[in-house]
This record gives sequence, C-alpha cells and structure tokens, in this order.
Amino acid sequence: MSQPSSTASPTSRSYSGAPTDPAGPTGRLSQWLADFRLDQASGSARERARLLTLDGIGCAIVGAQLPWSRTAVGIVRRFEGIGDRTIVGWGAKTSAPGAALLNGTFIQGFELDDFHPLGPLHSASIVLPALWAVAEGSETPVSGKRFLEAAMAGYEVGPRVGMALHGAQMLSRGWHSGAVFGTHAAAAAVGKLLGLDAARFEDALGLAGTQSAGLMAAQYEAMCKRMHHGFSARNGMYAAVLAEGGYTGIKRVFEREYGGFLSTFGEGHDPDASQITDGLGERWEVERIVIKPYAAMGAIHSPLDALFDIDAQRKLVAGEITRIECDVPHAAYHHGWWVPERPLTPIGAQMNIGYALAVAAIDGAAMVQQFTPARIDSDDVWDLLRKVEVRHEPAFDAIGGDIKKKFRVRVAVTFSDGQRIEVDRGASRGIQSPLPAAEVLAKYRTLTDGLIDAPRRAAIEELTLGIEDVADVRELLALLAPPATAAFE
Repeated sequence: MSQPSSTASPTSRSYSGAPTDPAGPTGRLSQWLADFRLDQASGSARERARLLTLDGIGCAIVGAQLPWSRTAVGIVRRFEGIGDRTIVGWGAKTSAPGAALLNGTFIQGFELDDFHPLGPLHSASIVLPALWAVAEGSETPVSGKRFLEAAMAGYEVGPRVGMALHGAQMLSRGWHSGAVFGTHAAAAAVGKLLGLDAARFEDALGLAGTQSAGLMAAQYEAMCKRMHHGFSARNGMYAAVLAEGGYTGIKRVFEREYGGFLSTFGEGHDPDASQITDGLGERWEVERIVIKPYAAMGAIHSPLDALFDIDAQRKLVAGEITRIECDVPHAAYHHGWWVPERPLTPIGAQMNIGYALAVAAIDGAAMVQQFTPARIDSDDVWDLLRKVEVRHEPAFDAIGGDIKKKFRVRVAVTFSDGQRIEVDRGASRGIQSPLPAAEVLAKYRTLTDGLIDAPRRAAIEELTLGIEDVADVRELLALLAPPATAAFE
C-alpha cells in the first residue's frame, strides 16, 4: 500500500489538495476527513470504537461458518482465486475485494451486529472488512492507532450520510438503507488509512456514491441480504483505492441537483445535506451506534424489550397466552411485519416482529439458538405466532426528534385467565443508553464460546481493546484467520 503520490499520473488531473467547493457539504466532509486525527476524538468515543470493533469481530466469528457463508466462500474463491488476504475463520485467503466482500458478509451474517438508529446501517460490517483487506496488503506495517483512526472516520461518515436521507425513510421506501450509504463509510475509512488529501477524498466519496445500492426485498428469503453490507465494504474500498491512484469521481456528490447522491436517492423526500457535517468533530456518531443484545433486526429490539418487561411482571408461559399485540411506527412496520408462512428462513425470522416475539416469549431469549432452522420450524413457535398481531400506529410516527422516544412501541399480552399486561416504551435499551462495556464483552465471549479456543478468544479481546498499542494490525488478523467451528449446521 503506497501513500498518495505528490505527482499526478498522466491519466489523472493535477491535484491541488483542496475540494472543488470547500464550503459545500462534500467539501467540508472531505476536508475534515483529511485533517482528522485520532487524538481529536474524545476518550469515550475511542472506547466505543474499540468495543464496536470487538463486537464486529465476534459477529464475524459466528458468521464465518454459517451455511450461507460457506456457499458464498465457495463461489467467491472459485471466482476470485486464492489471493493473499484473510478470510476470517477459514484458514484460507482470497483477493482483497473477495475478502472485503466475504468478511462483511460474515459480520452481517446473523443479524447480531451493530446498527445506528437514525442513519440505519451496520457500521462494523462495512468498515472493518475494507480496512482489513487494505491493511493486510500494506508494504509497511499499519499500527493499531492508525487502524482505529481510520475506523473512526468510517464510523462517523456512514450514519451522517444516512441521516441526510432521513434514515428510516429509506427502509420505508424499500431500500436496504445501510447498503445504500455504507459505501461512503468504507471509502472514508480506507481513504483515511491511505492518507488521502481533501481533493482525493472528494473523488472517493463520489466513487462511493455511484456504487450505492440495496433492495430491502432481500429480507424475506434471499441469501444476498447477508451480503449487502459486504458489497458496500468492497465497493467503498475500491472507491478509496481508485481515488488514491488518481481515478476521479463525481465532484460535490452530495449537493449535485441532477444525478447527485442525495437528489437521486432522496428524490421527493427532501434530503437534508446539513446532516452530513452537523456537529462534525464535536458530536461523535460512534457513541450513538447500538451494539445489539439480540440476534434480530434493530427495529425489533424495542418490542423485545417491552415483551421482557412484561415477563418481569408475570412469567410468560406459552400455554397461558391467548394474544400478543404489538403497535409500532411506520418504518418498523414496513420493515418488520408481514404474515409469515412456513417454512420460514432464518433471515425472514430475524426480520419478522411476530416470529421474534413468539420465540422470545417461549424461550425467554432472542439470540443465536432462537433463529436456527430447527428452532424456526418448531410447532410450539408457530402455535404462538398465530396469536401475534402487529399493527402500525400512526401516532408513533410524529414523535419528533427525541431519539429516546422516536422508536416508541406498545406491546400487550393477554392471558387465558383474562389478565392483560401492556407496556408502552420508547427506544430499545441500546438506544436509551449504550450497552455497558461489561455486556459487550460478555456478548463477545458468549458468541465465540465453543467456536474458537479460549486462549485465542482472550488474545483477540486483548489486542482489540488495546488496539492503539498494537504495532501491526496483522497480529490481529493472524488470530482471526484460523478456522472457526460452525455455530450450527
């Protein structure tokens, strides 16, 4: 990996180092990215970035040997070849684009990974695979400090672009939101690692925007739902690498009226370009990224929290439940409710509010085992699922900007003795306040228990939490590389 040359190649324009419009949203973001240094971030933001990175690694280890991941690895390796970049949990390598694609697919492989509530995307599944692929091919060691600095750049950019498109509105319209604006997160992260100046960051953001895509109909049965953020990791990585080499992208991509990113993806929905740089360098979006306590789509977390609140008042017993009612806002309803039919795929189950509530009411949990094919096909779950009613509550759409109220839901359980317990709550606990570090560590250890050996698990944890002191991040990749055991067959 070389640093950007001071002399433009014969096929590239001459770089001044400045964006075309320094006062516009694209130019301001590009300049901030070029100037950003890790020590400018607060200590709490850096801590959340380290925890988010560890969580992404845990999700990758779970996702590495899932059935659909194995299918993906077989196809991609046949097409891309062996290569020299690590495939997490496989003891095998492939090309840089192939590794970014597959490792992103693993992290997003079982709906365990993070999400941003206002700019919905899964940041770790985009940022980490792109950075791993580039850092591993570096001619000189990439320190952990540089790696974390680059990761934080990506963690900041993705949500901001999402908020400019009004976040959840993208889901309501049928876009897989994170796949649409995730390319910018990967481009920002890799661009930072490559040391791009503001002019080349502008090109990288333009190249990222023109590769954005993702259709939310993939949530019902398609394997490709697992791969969408992997596509963004690969495409954003390519955007930064192309820009470094002098290949130009769309200028002022966020403000262009015709064919620009916001004007096109936000057509008719009044996108707000100011969100891209609002509070940039002062408010750290990484601190608002939610680390999930459940293996389900983010909008299902508030209903699950409400259900467990009811369970705390009266122990839920499936045979005593006659009805479960759930009222949710528009985006959650359109993203997370349809009448499920048997057989239901794991991806469909993890995106469906009704299934998640039914299995959680029976098992008292909503983690990996609740969404395995065997559990999904169990008669007791389907018997209770028929008693679940999910409704759109328009009043929940007009709550305003308070993030803790924005995701309001209401869940009610009626029992055979006539008792009805109702819980009305706002955002899930991961949005109300960040999941404590102890819970993040517990989640990582629980997810990886039995999938990798204990010494390896502890070494990964130690290196990741102490990443700023690591001389070469390839030390960490060497620990991620050996085969992992399948979470289930």
